[in-house]
Amino acid sequence: MDEYDVIVVGAGPVGLMLAGELALHGARTLVLERLSEMDPTVKAGAINAPTAEACYRRGLLPALIETQQQVLGAMAEFMKQRTGPGQGRTKPLPGHFGGIMRMRADRLDPTDPDLEPSPASEVVLVPQQAIEHIVGEWAVGLGAELWRAAELAGFVADDTGVTAELVDGRQVRAGWLVGCDGGRSRVRKLAGFDFPGTDPLITGHQAVVDIADPEKLPSGWNHTATGMLVHGPTPGRILTVEYDGPPAYRDTPVTLDELQASLRNVSGTDVTITAVRSATRFTDNARQASTYRLGRVLLAGDAAHVHSPFGGQGLNLGVGDAVNLGWKLAATVRGWAPAGLLDTYTAERHPIGAWVLDWTRAQVALMRPGPHIDALRVVVGDLMDTVEGNTYFVKKISGVSHRYTAGEHELVGRRTPDLLLADGSRLADHCRDGRPLLVDLADDAGLRDRAAGWADRVSVHTGALDPADPRPGLAALLVRPDGYLAWAADRSETVGSEGLAAALSAWFGEPSAVGSESVGAGTGEPAVAGR
Repeated sequence: MDEYDVIVVGAGPVGLMLAGELALHGARTLVLERLSEMDPTVKAGAINAPTAEACYRRGLLPALIETQQQVLGAMAEFMKQRTGPGQGRTKPLPGHFGGIMRMRADRLDPTDPDLEPSPASEVVLVPQQAIEHIVGEWAVGLGAELWRAAELAGFVADDTGVTAELVDGRQVRAGWLVGCDGGRSRVRKLAGFDFPGTDPLITGHQAVVDIADPEKLPSGWNHTATGMLVHGPTPGRILTVEYDGPPAYRDTPVTLDELQASLRNVSGTDVTITAVRSATRFTDNARQASTYRLGRVLLAGDAAHVHSPFGGQGLNLGVGDAVNLGWKLAATVRGWAPAGLLDTYTAERHPIGAWVLDWTRAQVALMRPGPHIDALRVVVGDLMDTVEGNTYFVKKISGVSHRYTAGEHELVGRRTPDLLLADGSRLADHCRDGRPLLVDLADDAGLRDRAAGWADRVSVHTGALDPADPRPGLAALLVRPDGYLAWAADRSETVGSEGLAAALSAWFGEPSAVGSESVGAGTGEPAVAGR
């Protein structure tokens, strides 16, 4: 029987991102995928800031930028076919709320630190399949194994691990099993996770089709007397929402006649579809596992939480789960995780998942047809037209306001700012190996001495800030592998204080006796670098 440290079930973007993070940190990882090749069905079309930054930290930003340029080309082609105020506009937009397209990049609070730009800031329009391809190549390149046409039949968990059985009779063994197998997760059901939530109210369709008379459809997001219609921003892409309950059948293929009936209903036209390239149904079923871990079985992505796709939150929420869980599970496998580290996965990610469910519920309510909701949309639109309201919605939709447990310094628990360093590098350039990183901006030998006991786990970069960086008073940062800050200090403080040692112990275990001459795990490079 083959044995691994971790079995990941599901090779979507979440499962592959998790596999890459695990492999990067030295965990032998197997991904099981029931499909023989990538699912081409139209899915999420954009990513948010934390997802773009997660890829940026791992050196994948150039591939994202190239993909976005291709998408922008397709958008430009679509706009050539249209008339009206949106003609020719191809710059990525911050998004929508309940179909209200009033968020504007030029109406943001310029003093808000969460909106500080980075090389990843402008990367938005990256479809789900592209993320899956880019992250998949990265994960396999790091050593994660991917078995396609390998469907999970069941598993048995015990105190030391999990034995998984495939439909074809093969068995594999691992210390841990993670279900990244979607909203109907077999892992979740077999393990017995509670999955409470709210029942669906809508039937949605998303598709890429050929239309004989596309001029009959307005572009963009449109509230209608019978639901919601989206046309574009690429040729043939449509989305419809009808408020007549969930679909009678979820598992049958979406037909041309079904799409055409829905499109005609919400558009109020006799528009004609001539071919279907890709199509899917969805609802607003909103549920969340009460915990993301039961013993040696964990959940991530849609296996842990399901909701409507409005606002593009699902893909991004799942990638956030993966980067949060990956290093913690790998630390547990490697034996250096402090007590309770794996439990912080649920503690940190569950509240964000709960917020996303409510965010999508609110949008479903705001899209409902009728004069009362029409009036409410006017009020929400007026709020979005203010700097404060626009900033609020943009921060929420982009994910930049996500924060974990706060600390004494205002930056602790937040996404790490992408510091511009005096040597011309940026902080993200020093995060590609995934190791925790202590950034010494004050050239403080005492600080480095205090961290020496963790040199087998924590890298150190010593280097001054570029004079152009807006934080001249910042002295040091302790960056977790997922890009969130565990500790920070300003120059006005005693940098080598007990706070650093406490943070190192809390997140990265007890110091070892090896000391500062240790070599970075799996890298072959000294753990103290950048001097």
